[in-house]
Formats: sequence, structure tokens, C-alpha cells
Amino acid sequence: MVNRVNTLSIYIPKSKMDKNPVGRLTKLAKRRERSINYLVVDAIIQYLDREERKDKK
Repeated sequence: MVNRVNTLSIYIPKSKMDKNPVGRLTKLAKRRERSINYLVVDAIIQYLDREERKDKK
């Protein structure tokens, strides 16, 4: 059994499904030899870093 201390589930709105985010993540994860979770967490951290820098201006 996996012990998950911090978990996050996301809901993808129907309006964004036409962009195929899950399929694209799956393909990219395979090409990068990373998990989808790794890519998503990395994207969230990059977004937070970028937005927090804006707040400091």
C-alpha cells in the first residue's frame, strides 16, 4: 500500500478537454521518461514561482 502524505486531485473542465491534456501529458511523460505526476508537480512549481515573482514587482 502506498502511504500518501500529501495528495492532490484535479478536475479538468469539459471546456478544456478538447485540448487533450491527459493524452498530451501521457505522451510527454513517456518521451521524458518521467511520471505524469512529476510533470504536473513541476508545472505547478514553475507557475507558482512565476506568479510569485510578479507579486514582488
